[in-house]
Amino acid sequence: MTKYDYLVVGAGLYGAIFAREAKNRGKSVLVIDRRPQIAGNVYTKEVEGIHVHEYGAHIFHTNNKKVWDYITQFAEFNCFTNSPVANYKGELYSLPFNMYTFNKMWGVVTPEEAAEKIAEQRKEITGEPQNLEEQAISLVGRDIYEKLIKGYTEKQWGRDCRELPAFIIRRLPVRLTFDNNYFNALYQGIPVGGYTKMVENLLDGIEVRLNEDYLLKREEYNALAEKVIYTGPIDAFFEYRLGTLEYRSVRFETELLDIPNFQGNAAVNYTDRETPWTRIIEHKWFEFGKDAEGNDLPKTVISREYSSEWKPGDEPYYPVNDEKNGALYAQYKALAEKEENVIFGGRLGEYKYYDMDATIAAVLQKCEEVL
Repeated sequence: MTKYDYLVVGAGLYGAIFAREAKNRGKSVLVIDRRPQIAGNVYTKEVEGIHVHEYGAHIFHTNNKKVWDYITQFAEFNCFTNSPVANYKGELYSLPFNMYTFNKMWGVVTPEEAAEKIAEQRKEITGEPQNLEEQAISLVGRDIYEKLIKGYTEKQWGRDCRELPAFIIRRLPVRLTFDNNYFNALYQGIPVGGYTKMVENLLDGIEVRLNEDYLLKREEYNALAEKVIYTGPIDAFFEYRLGTLEYRSVRFETELLDIPNFQGNAAVNYTDRETPWTRIIEHKWFEFGKDAEGNDLPKTVISREYSSEWKPGDEPYYPVNDEKNGALYAQYKALAEKEENVIFGGRLGEYKYYDMDATIAAVLQKCEEVL
């Protein structure tokens, strides 16, 4: 006998919002997750008063007022603005590329001088760019490419820039202003008290079971509910019968340091090829280095990020959106559409890189369709 209207597999952002909306519409819902905690990859853990982003930095940003109005019901957001710094062999540059970057790179002072310098360097590429290297040079010139794009991109993808497709970097933000606001979004910030608290609020009053692997007990769980919302990897759902979809993964080395300030910024990207990590996150700066009472925090937590090729057992982060994986996903999607009682959603269920705001928009749209 079925006990629930919906079984939601995965207590991340997509699953938690679907569960909330179903509950609000009078449906009975059970949420399960194979991890020992809720919140999926936006999970934050408190260490010495600092909310540590366990699965990498998550900075909320959107231009979608509907999404902003929705999510701010469940958390108050601070006014954190993402302004990363690039470290190239000890030289520090502002990101995204702006007048501070160009002044440091070339000594130019006016937007006109910067535009001339970029235009001159772009001339190197004459035809249609054939790979990521040519695409980047055609957009910002060789100097910026060599110092701020090449090494970082090769570490991120584990491939030479000449082997990567041009479309990955189809546009690069180039600002002839002194604007360091990376996202340029109308609404942005970090939930006060961390993302885990926000997801707790979403799941308030909803039954949640942790350390539960749906794929190991599928029949037992399917018998409990009319419909399943599945946010895990789509290829795993079908037992990899058509092959394995590829991902890039990320490994973190996190340290608690007995100093108040390690790098003076939330994110510093290491853009040379020799430094093994892609960036260092200093978590306290997402909340301005203060505790809930507004006191300065005496310690700090940093995370070094290493990009890696995904292998089974690793956490899948970024879908490899090339032709081969796109074709394989299309085959899995065709199988998914035949599953009458299962809805596939989210980054892994749809094999799609979603920013948080796009995840929220997608799940709210799905709720309108099915609830």
